Amino acid sequence: MTTGGIAVALGRLMARSDDGPVRIPRVPAREAAERELSDPRYHQHDPNPIQRALNWFWDHVDALFQAAAGVTPGGWTGLLVIAAAVVLLLVALRLRLGAIRRTPATSRALFADTPRTAAEHRSAADRYAADGHWSHAVQERLRAIVLSLEERVLLTPGPGRTADEAAAEAGRVFPTYAERLRAAARAFDDITYGGHPGTADAYALMSALDTDLQQDKPQLAAPAAGSRR
Repeated sequence: MTTGGIAVALGRLMARSDDGPVRIPRVPAREAAERELSDPRYHQHDPNPIQRALNWFWDHVDALFQAAAGVTPGGWTGLLVIAAAVVLLLVALRLRLGAIRRTPATSRALFADTPRTAAEHRSAADRYAADGHWSHAVQERLRAIVLSLEERVLLTPGPGRTADEAAAEAGRVFPTYAERLRAAARAFDDITYGGHPGTADAYALMSALDTDLQQDKPQLAAPAAGSRR
């Protein structure tokens, strides 16, 4: 209700009275004024509830910033500097936390889940291959190869071992397979960390290597000369 609207309402009340002095008791006068002012004509330009809520919100936001600027050294300039520092701090925290979360995902460890046997990894590889999921098939087959060598006590179990480390250790036990083992480790890393897709050919090579290693005998180091029997 604007000041002009109130004046018009009061004028109408006065116009309805006689030409003599207006002598209306206080309470009836107030009630008459309220009835007059409740006329929808006086409220057709009032803001709707959403507009009133928005006006209230922005008034409080403005008051908050005004108060903050009043107590901040340097006024608005100091407030903007503090806001920029807070934004930079949040960005730095976001980047740091993101790096922490990515660390396990980019870990080069060959085994990252619940320990399983070589046969279980081999079966999982075959299931993935049957479904055409070559990337998972290649990964599981290399895990089967390494676990098979551990189960044969040809490699020392190493939960944090990488594919490259396992290939290097296995290559010392099976020198004739050293190059194929290195190629298998590269294929595993390319798929797991490089985003390269696995292929049926890569899985075939991995499977053949697994089969050959199971059937072949290791080349163990000969005992040093003069050692006791």
